[in-house]
Amino acid sequence: MESLKTRVITALVGFIILCALVAVGWWAMLPALLLVTVMCLFEYIRMVDQNDIDVRRGSLVVFGVALIIASLPQLPAPPWEGGSWREVVLTAAVGYLLVVEVIRPGERPLERVVYSAFGLLYIPWLLGYFLMLRYLPDGQLGLIHFALPLLATFAADIGAFFGGYLFGRRKLAPEVSPAKTVEGAVTGLLSSFLVIMAVTEFVLHIWTPMEALLYAILVASASQLGDLAESLLKRALKTKDSGTSLPGHGGFLDRIDSLLFAVPATYLYLTISVGL
Repeated sequence: MESLKTRVITALVGFIILCALVAVGWWAMLPALLLVTVMCLFEYIRMVDQNDIDVRRGSLVVFGVALIIASLPQLPAPPWEGGSWREVVLTAAVGYLLVVEVIRPGERPLERVVYSAFGLLYIPWLLGYFLMLRYLPDGQLGLIHFALPLLATFAADIGAFFGGYLFGRRKLAPEVSPAKTVEGAVTGLLSSFLVIMAVTEFVLHIWTPMEALLYAILVASASQLGDLAESLLKRALKTKDSGTSLPGHGGFLDRIDSLLFAVPATYLYLTISVGL
């Protein structure tokens, strides 16, 4: 019970801080995302180090910071159509990693390139969608759009936790995360749907119940996948928690793993299906 109490308090404080940062706008979100990016990259580096896997530490941090800055919607558009500064930074990062290995090859160069590139894609590339969604299509509507994955993800997490605790029988992915159950996933989906339907139908008046259900399925599935993906990473790297920075939650990666997939899924849903 003490562990659960600590976990709930940490989650509540984190949720309030995140909501405040998002409400203020990009000038508060940017330094916060830079801090989270660096902390998550350090956790990732620590996990791979424990498994004798080498990565380009300095390059990860430099290009990770650059990817977050390049995600700012306030930046001037590139002087060509159909591209973004994020793609420029990512291309430069992969090219740099390859060139460095050619110039100064060490042991297992391909492994170093792959794990370094994966760290950039998994952490700063996905975190960049937080800034992009916050201003999709503008600062006012973007605030509403950003609230959707926040509410849906936290509802799914809470529903999955208590649903699994009360009704959990069948394992969802026993080889990846033995504690997760099918019943917990279903109750998480139902919780997410109820919250999204209440917000979109009675507060925002933007979606029908069917649209709310489809989005709830998408974001609940994305958040579950994000959670399982981090569990897969930790299992592969023989680590229980990504870090110890957050009481009751482990590290920063342990806390944001669901949002790392839910926020990009929301952004893609709104840009592709809704056409924003």
